[in-house]
Amino acid sequence: MLCLLQQLLKGLVLVMALGGGTLWAQAITWREVVHEQKASFYKKPEALRVADNLLLFQAAAGGWDKIDSRRNSRDMVNVLSAERKRQLLKDKGHRCSLDNEATYSQMRFLARVYAATGEGKYKEGFLKGVGYLLRAQYQNGGWPQFYPLLGSYHDRITFNDHAMIGAAWMLSDVAAGRKPFDLAGKVLREKCRVATEKAIACILTCQLVAAGKKTAWAQQYDEESMKSVPARVSELPSIAVPESAEILRFLMHIDNPSAEVKVAVKGAVGWLEKVKVVGRKVITVKDDRLPGGIDKRLVPAPGSAPIWGRYYEIGTDRVMYIEQGVVHYSLAELSHKHRVGHAWIGGRWPAVPLQDYAGWRVKWHSANPLPATE
Repeated sequence: MLCLLQQLLKGLVLVMALGGGTLWAQAITWREVVHEQKASFYKKPEALRVADNLLLFQAAAGGWDKIDSRRNSRDMVNVLSAERKRQLLKDKGHRCSLDNEATYSQMRFLARVYAATGEGKYKEGFLKGVGYLLRAQYQNGGWPQFYPLLGSYHDRITFNDHAMIGAAWMLSDVAAGRKPFDLAGKVLREKCRVATEKAIACILTCQLVAAGKKTAWAQQYDEESMKSVPARVSELPSIAVPESAEILRFLMHIDNPSAEVKVAVKGAVGWLEKVKVVGRKVITVKDDRLPGGIDKRLVPAPGSAPIWGRYYEIGTDRVMYIEQGVVHYSLAELSHKHRVGHAWIGGRWPAVPLQDYAGWRVKWHSANPLPATE
């Protein structure tokens, strides 16, 4: 009996949100929505409840609002009160976004629930999302952070937080008929194929070149000039490693890649290998003199796995540490708040695509293997 009670408490925490119209009951977390689970997961009553929530949160335009870990994502997996459901049914004109994994994550979840249940409403919601992604794409193949457009940096072609790559990968799966995303008819699949080709062309155009060599990608680009541009105060034009690693993964999943894609992949791999930081690591140390009693330091660590900086300066390949729009070149130069509050260096974002590159190279260059740095 005690074991059963513990399981219930672990799986379901109920808190009444005063005035919010929501019962906070998270038997499913947002991360379980975002990341693929076993097929049996999508048949569970809790998965169906969350899928129904997602349909309520879907805008008339077909997309979903920006995912905010402080509210939206939690709301989408919670038990909703009748009043909250009525509010959502009335408010279908809200903004839509690709930021923080919005729209394409909900689409993937709905498709998986449809595959598990065969209930048409989930397929319908998924296909509305496909229509939204097609309408939101610029003619040059890029996607803005928000559509309909909001102005300012929100309208830029956005690789930040994998916005554009998430959309491109989703339409690529639809175009190829990859299960469980094989829900579109012939005409719609062809539209998705064309959109994917445009997205790939945009990615190739956006790859930054320094000293005549291809490097990787920035977070945002002007939708007309296709030049790297700033966004928020800490997001200056630079080569962004997490986004570049995800772009590289996307390009490497393309079946029978063109010569241009192969060159782009080799260039990005070579650059990522070049700028990796070896023999150092980031540690958190106790320091009672500082707020929170901790600090972050970059210290020697012989034999440790390679790490990368979050941002690199275009042309110099120096790691950038940015505070209030000012670039520093050392973690120690930042204020304590900015030093501990952001992952400026220490990430291993490219580790998986770099590991996969060897197999990709053999598969697509088997007749003429090339070194990773060429």
